[in-house]
Amino acid sequence: MSHPHRPRRGSIAYSPRVRARSETPRVRAWPLIKEPKLLGFAGYKAGMTHLVMRDDAPNSLTTGMEISVPVTIMEAPAMKIAAIRVYKNTTYGSSAIAEAWTTELDKELNRAITVPKKHDLPAALAKIEQLIKDGVAKDLRVIMYTLPEKVTGIPKKKPEIMENNIGGTDLKARFDYAKTILGKNVSINDVFKNGDIIDVLGITIGKGVQGPVKRWGIQLQKSKHSRAGSVREIGTLGPWHPSHVSWRVPQLGQTGYHQRTEFNKRIMQIGKDGKTVTPEGGFLNYGIVRNDYIIIKGSLPGPAKRLVRIRPAIRPNKQVLAQTPEITYISLESKQG
Repeated sequence: MSHPHRPRRGSIAYSPRVRARSETPRVRAWPLIKEPKLLGFAGYKAGMTHLVMRDDAPNSLTTGMEISVPVTIMEAPAMKIAAIRVYKNTTYGSSAIAEAWTTELDKELNRAITVPKKHDLPAALAKIEQLIKDGVAKDLRVIMYTLPEKVTGIPKKKPEIMENNIGGTDLKARFDYAKTILGKNVSINDVFKNGDIIDVLGITIGKGVQGPVKRWGIQLQKSKHSRAGSVREIGTLGPWHPSHVSWRVPQLGQTGYHQRTEFNKRIMQIGKDGKTVTPEGGFLNYGIVRNDYIIIKGSLPGPAKRLVRIRPAIRPNKQVLAQTPEITYISLESKQG
């Protein structure tokens, strides 16, 4: 309920606030890019630090001056392309019609799915090519999976599987590009570069069931108004007639562990040796970054060790320049205390 002098508490834009189905975020939209290239990647959130850079924002009050910027470091080891999948359009949306799996799959993939034992790759590729030629196939994606056993900060062996899009306007050109990377390891440098503007998708920190004060930000009741119950309850569930509780009424329930997308993040730096950006003693609750890393300006959703997916910005901010920032200092002070 809102009032001219008292705006409602808590945004209802994300209702219902239920737990995410999977810890691997789902990308529902992809940017339109003309050239064929891989549009998505994933990594593990390690922790935050800060760096000093020369401000290159054209309309900033500190343009050309050195400024301190909070950043998040994400470990991003290589990912493997497992399969190519094509879709057709139906009355109920896109439907998968054919797949081509590589024969060079890691044994750890058996922990996540049942790997097809007998798969004729040349025949599958020929079938997909014919579907594209006949105009039946309308879209194409690649199936990728992570290699968490190479990450010392992640205590797991089961890989995460996800679909990523291939850019381009010509489906045949996209298919030809997908064939070149099928069965190969792809690094973060093959997809993004320093200064790119990206979107970040992750699952937020789960907080379990919380009351309406924490969940929606409503005010505590005054003691005079809360004689029959708790000061942390809502004042009313609604009228007697109609005898229905609106979904807009702030109530207790699941808080956190929701999928969220943060738009227009900037890649500050991509590197090979994560030890060069790991603080003394390692990141809290993570440890030492030993593989490829990516430094992203600002914070990322989720706790340390959680998988985070990135894609090129779907609605880039024109005021943010996609250029390599000039970094003069990266803080390696211990975060343990």
